[in-house]
Amino acid sequence: MKGIVFTEFLDLVEIKFGLQMVDQIIEESDLPSQGVYTSIGTYSFSEMLQLIQSLSKHTGLSVDQLLLTYGEYFFHVIEDSYPGLLATYKDPIEMISSIENHIHVEVRKIYPDAELPTFRVLEKTENHLVLNYKSSRAMHHFGLGLMNKTFEHFKMSSEITIDKINNDGTEVNFIIHKS
Repeated sequence: MKGIVFTEFLDLVEIKFGLQMVDQIIEESDLPSQGVYTSIGTYSFSEMLQLIQSLSKHTGLSVDQLLLTYGEYFFHVIEDSYPGLLATYKDPIEMISSIENHIHVEVRKIYPDAELPTFRVLEKTENHLVLNYKSSRAMHHFGLGLMNKTFEHFKMSSEITIDKINNDGTEVNFIIHKS
């Protein structure tokens, strides 16, 4: 997993829960990196999982709630780092439906060894999208947070539901209605 995911996560934890919480979740976790991350480094997903589970234990928020919050927070990275990418789209449905064939292509140019989830468009109309997500990491709530912020960016509202194909969340369908 790319280091930017870790550095931004720890920034979010510091902003929402304080520097002491950052130290606490790092100290409690068995991290080969010892919690020292660079945005261009690559680290084991197990480290992220440990940090999120520790934060969940201390805050009483579920892992899914934390991933949703983190996805919404992470959208600012896209806005700040890739403003041209966002400017190429005029509609959230169009942008979200292009994750696999455009956005992930651009991410791989910057991070060739990035391990990204796959997204497959199952249905698409002007106001409706069904998107299949697959990832061994089961971070679909992170994706949901990004989608929520995508609609906000375009000043539109939506209803997004998650239909789990696999109970462990490694495959889900996002059912998206633009309202």
